[in-house]
Amino acid sequence: MASEDMTGPVAIPAGGLIEPPMAMALNVHSSPGVYALLLGAGISIASGVKTGWGVVQDIVGKVAVVCDSDNPDARAEAMADPEKWWEANTNEPLGYSALLAAAAPKPASRQAMLAGYFEPEEGQDDSKGPTAAHRAIAQLVKRGSVRVILTTNFDRLTERALQEVGISPQVVSRPEQIKGMKPLAHSQVTVIKLHGDYADLEQRNTVDELETYPDELQQLLERVLDEYGLIVCGWSAEWDQALVRAVEGTRSRRYPLFWSQYGQFSNAARRLAAQHDAVVIDGKSADELFTDLVRRIEALDQMTTAPVTRDIAVVQLKRALPDPLRRIELFDLVDQAVSQIVDRSTPEHKPVLAASTTWADTFGSNVRGYRADSDTLLHLLANGVFHDDGTHDHVWQRAVERLVRLRDTTPGTYNEFLEKLRHLPALLATWTIGVAAVLGRREELLASTLYLPEWTYPHSGHPRRGPAWYLNPIRILNAEGLHDMHRADNGNTFTYPQSNWIKKTLREPFRLVEPSDVAYGEACARFEFLASMIAMDTDKPAFANPWAGEFFSDYTWGFDNNGLAAVIEAELTDAWPLLAAGAFGGQLPRAQRALTALTEWRGQHGRTW
Repeated sequence: MASEDMTGPVAIPAGGLIEPPMAMALNVHSSPGVYALLLGAGISIASGVKTGWGVVQDIVGKVAVVCDSDNPDARAEAMADPEKWWEANTNEPLGYSALLAAAAPKPASRQAMLAGYFEPEEGQDDSKGPTAAHRAIAQLVKRGSVRVILTTNFDRLTERALQEVGISPQVVSRPEQIKGMKPLAHSQVTVIKLHGDYADLEQRNTVDELETYPDELQQLLERVLDEYGLIVCGWSAEWDQALVRAVEGTRSRRYPLFWSQYGQFSNAARRLAAQHDAVVIDGKSADELFTDLVRRIEALDQMTTAPVTRDIAVVQLKRALPDPLRRIELFDLVDQAVSQIVDRSTPEHKPVLAASTTWADTFGSNVRGYRADSDTLLHLLANGVFHDDGTHDHVWQRAVERLVRLRDTTPGTYNEFLEKLRHLPALLATWTIGVAAVLGRREELLASTLYLPEWTYPHSGHPRRGPAWYLNPIRILNAEGLHDMHRADNGNTFTYPQSNWIKKTLREPFRLVEPSDVAYGEACARFEFLASMIAMDTDKPAFANPWAGEFFSDYTWGFDNNGLAAVIEAELTDAWPLLAAGAFGGQLPRAQRALTALTEWRGQHGRTW
């Protein structure tokens, strides 16, 4: 991330009246999706899957039987003190990685040796299954509390627990998968298997393999450690030096690090915990830690007096829409959702200053933050505008007006791209209103939505203009910043990254309004087209910039194939709803000139400028 400012809520410290497990629950509850898990072998103890030390004991015992086959007690003696036996017979110190390297030097032989430790025994499908900890973690994921899981384990217990509750996780176990993975923010949960998956032949077990990670995996790991809070459980920090160095190299953390330790801390773990001022939770097994965390979070759910949930707010809005006696309730629902955005859009929450070399990280974090903060409002606008008959248009308009004013309070020193991003909530709200108006056949609403409120940057000397100009996505969302966080499944960048990201991120608020993806996409294209026409309606060429989107493609645009341009051209009469509502000054020739200007722009700049 590009700024050292805290980007999340103030951490609740442990100590005094707040014990560490409660501090962890309070932080996770107040910041859903902010905390990643780092899980080691200790989480799987109760499943029957051995820890690294348990595997060492067992393999040493087998080696002892082979080396001293005449001694019936060889296995028991070796397992009683594996380190002593190994040093006496090899003159080398014993370690999990060293043992595997000596006993099974090739990946395929290691996989065969480890099969008995990770797969259910024949005829016993429920053996070596997910533990209470795994299932509690699945509940945390299902409720949205956790979205990223780092694990050094190559069993599939975490994935199995998630699948039990209907979640298909995004699993990354090989470096080549990283390029095509969904962004972390767009996946319900991503399981990053740092040492590989059991079924792969490229597990990282030995000292040499654990000394460094492939570049792609290292970069992903560093990003998670930098952007997320961390809950560590079952990891000794003894064997995997690449992971130790990654945690060690993480700069000052934005969110607390919680470290659960059952038994003695290793020297490396103690050092890392001290370096990051970790809140240590001692004496709890993994099962106890995570089941207790779920219980505490559920208790906080019942106690909280926070605003109504998004879905309940939508239900209340639908009930209030047709009822004149509930107009104040409807106003308050929308206004409170706007206040939630405004309160979390301060520079403390959304930094506007960052180094030129790292601003893109802060850009991505701010984009995700603005979108999350706006979620309730966007659902209210999508449903409200679609079902409204015009009675409450002033409520939707006021929401945009309040959000537009966010840039009036920008500090004097800022990064240009981060400062412009302060208008992202206003852009998302305007886009949602516009698409809902198109779907609800209320396009006359665009005559106010895209012209009001007028705004210009304070003290800029520029004339005040409407949202069709200053909320143009290419002015708000820097393409380079979006490329870093929003790519196609194959890793390629989008021709129109702003348009593509907005359409994708706003699809969910429209699910109840328009179930069809095709109809939703067509509505977005029509809104972008109309917004672009209005943007071209100016006598200042410098301000004439359309809202670049897929509607510029030959298939969508075509005059020759009854595309959007042809459809709009045929609609342009004095009775056109936008003209009747005052768009283009109510003058048909102005609307026609705007369409011509848009057509000429496309011809001059091509489809992919």
